Amino acid sequence: MVGASNRETSIGSKILKNLTNSGFAGEVYAVNPYRQTVQDRIAFPTVSKIPEKLDLAVIATPAQTVPSIVEDCGASGVRGVIIVSAGFREVGEKGARLEQQLVDCQKKYSIRIVGPNSFGIIRPKMNLFATFAENLPCAGKTAFISQSAALCASALDWSREAQLGFSAVVSTGSMIDVNMGDLVDYFAADSQTRSIMLYIESIKNPRKFMSAARNCGRDKPIVLVKAGRFKESSEATFCHSGSMAGDDAVYDAAFKRAGVVRVEAVSQLFDCAEALAMQPRPTQPNLTIVTNAGGPAIMAVDSLVAGEGRLARLTEFTNKALSNELPSYCSVVNPVDIFEEATPERFRRVMEICLKDTNSQGLLVIYTLQGATDPVTLAKTIVETAKLTQKPVLTCLMSEDEQCREARKILHRNNIPSFVTPERAVSTFIYMFSYFRNLELLYQTPDEVQSAQVNKFPLKGVLRRAFCERRAFLSLPESMRFLEAYQIPTVKTLIARTPEEANDLSSDLGYPVVMKALSPQVSHKSKIEGVILNIWSPSETSGFFKDLSNKVKSYSVDAEFQGVVIQPMIREKGVEVLIGAKKDQQFGSVIVFGMGGIYAESFKDVSIGFPPLNQVLARRLIEDTAVFKRAASAGLPFNVGVLEETLVKFSQLVTDFPEIKEIDINPLIVNERGAVAVDARIVIEWDRLMREVAEHSDQALIASYPAKYVSVRELRDGTKFLLRPIKAEDECRFNELFKSLSPESMRFRFFEIIKELSHDALTRYCNLDYDREIAFVGELQTDKQVIGAGGVIIEANGKVGEFAVLVRDPWQSLGLGSILMDQILSVAKDKRLEKLFAYVLSNNYKMLNLCKKKGFRLESLDDETVKASLSF
Repeated sequence: MVGASNRETSIGSKILKNLTNSGFAGEVYAVNPYRQTVQDRIAFPTVSKIPEKLDLAVIATPAQTVPSIVEDCGASGVRGVIIVSAGFREVGEKGARLEQQLVDCQKKYSIRIVGPNSFGIIRPKMNLFATFAENLPCAGKTAFISQSAALCASALDWSREAQLGFSAVVSTGSMIDVNMGDLVDYFAADSQTRSIMLYIESIKNPRKFMSAARNCGRDKPIVLVKAGRFKESSEATFCHSGSMAGDDAVYDAAFKRAGVVRVEAVSQLFDCAEALAMQPRPTQPNLTIVTNAGGPAIMAVDSLVAGEGRLARLTEFTNKALSNELPSYCSVVNPVDIFEEATPERFRRVMEICLKDTNSQGLLVIYTLQGATDPVTLAKTIVETAKLTQKPVLTCLMSEDEQCREARKILHRNNIPSFVTPERAVSTFIYMFSYFRNLELLYQTPDEVQSAQVNKFPLKGVLRRAFCERRAFLSLPESMRFLEAYQIPTVKTLIARTPEEANDLSSDLGYPVVMKALSPQVSHKSKIEGVILNIWSPSETSGFFKDLSNKVKSYSVDAEFQGVVIQPMIREKGVEVLIGAKKDQQFGSVIVFGMGGIYAESFKDVSIGFPPLNQVLARRLIEDTAVFKRAASAGLPFNVGVLEETLVKFSQLVTDFPEIKEIDINPLIVNERGAVAVDARIVIEWDRLMREVAEHSDQALIASYPAKYVSVRELRDGTKFLLRPIKAEDECRFNELFKSLSPESMRFRFFEIIKELSHDALTRYCNLDYDREIAFVGELQTDKQVIGAGGVIIEANGKVGEFAVLVRDPWQSLGLGSILMDQILSVAKDKRLEKLFAYVLSNNYKMLNLCKKKGFRLESLDDETVKASLSF
């Protein structure tokens, strides 16, 4: 403890007391250069003077002293530092210079730093309380990570009153090193943690956070509150999509894509995280309510319906069973009112009946303090009854008296959430279902959508030409050229510079035609009424040409009229939608889909996603909009399949060209026959063109498909096959590979005989985060059969990877395993791994020989298992 003090009001004194008086089993040393003893302990003048090797240093000294202390820690071999001190970049330029010194020191010694401005860390099971908090929590199953020190203090106070515990509490502070992504990764692997709560104000490394959250969220729920929901963006935008994707909406979409539950209030944060850590997830939003009072049940139903939950419709069998158990004056429909005189035994019988109902996916028991029922006895009854089901059981004890407090302790000890109000209980149930449903949609197996095969070189030339001409905007024909290259259907688009040329082109196209003003200064043609529809004759063409010229010139002194765009009039009816993308400062490219046409910005009916998209993610974007729901309910022609394909190819375009700052297709007209882009606009990011960036953006939020690893290979017998990274669409093919394995091959790969792989297991092999894991399949070019697979899973530290190889039995001993291994080694080098390893059964001689040939060191762990490892 650096900054240890005898002065009771000092932060260093409080932290030292918490470290030494709470039962921590490790050694604690006090560091104070001005004292020989502190709190009856020997005080060392510096960290380097302590004779033992230290794991952790907590620093609470003035800001100007902290860099030299961290330097001393690094030189002394300390691996972790918590900086509680304040006074860095938040106070201005002088503080920023001090903070930079800390960053330099961190890089020099590879030391991990939490803070500065941290409230500290708490690990109750270890009795490690490296914090100046006064109210220390008990042990629990939820980790709480917060960017706000003040909220940490308030949360600890609140948790003690609510009788909630934590597996850990971490105050991140300014996050000069350890960030949210690091901490999510840590607690994802922590055996003491079953759910994670986050309080976020901003995200420093969005890609790392997303990768960590996606990895964690499938097994451990993450619940978060994001402050600053209504902060306005200061950036000007030129496309419809740019003005329609607000900052908070982008955060919302990112959290949804990561499988994170976002709540609106801190109270919901605790409620939801606790419930998800304790209870199974409901697979439908159908809730059954059992109550001994009608009023609270009505409040619960109102909250349920308002939150898009559903009151479970009990089966006829359940209604009859309830009628047999309850007096005639009780309600046997949902909500089930068993009246104030209900005994714990009546609660038990009714709960058992309702939990067996196939239409119900969860149970809420509401208790009001009336009649003869003892809440403590009721709590014990609920605990015993809940053991009989795999459905979530929630309770609401509507009193704060001593008996109800004791009842809540019993419920919490037995993993049953308890609330004081029906609204909070119902809200938590809905969030629990949202978590399940979101993950279900994220990992649904997508249909195959054929990627566009694009020659990017001519399109790069279009961008360079615009840059040389100092144009930030591509013309409509240039923009359409990009869409055509990605096989997005477009209407024929021609440019006329003179009235005579407009007449000739219109005649060639055939009337009626559409005429649009062409000017780089007019971002939205609707602002000048710059689109004229249904032109039927040469005389109209000439007249409208002059009208558009005058409108452009009157729009602005600097506006340059460059002619008009001539297109055939689309006469088929359809739904007008918008597909667009913009560069978000934090999250990179953001895709927008919604209502199109001239009212796009007025209604702002949009959903937001991130590239890369697959068919399932594209469908979700579509279904989340009102324009889709209206079209579906009205029976309007709407080819969803074509729209999904268009969105997938559009996301490919956005990924391939990081130079694009904003892009709109508005409108894209969709009907039952297909879709056609009528207008498009592309805005270029000059900075990226000047820097001559690589083809794939390093700013993308989610790693795109690593197409560079696709190649045609040949086996020893001359059979050619496609070696490529696996993708989510391969689930069925991978399952066929699994089912074809002999018992021996299966045992060699999985170390046991597995009868079948569940959908969840298959998605873990196929639906990958390419930042953390890359797997490859060998696919025959004749029938698309997968004949082998292999890949590497990268640990959270980014330095070590575990690999595995699997070859279909008839294709063994033909060199496929060696090819897969070479590809894995190539990835390991690209990812700059320091070590690669695998566990191999000792009688899997083919694999052991292959590892030897590739230079792996073999180490026998026991009679059955060998560890193959290779250091780079």
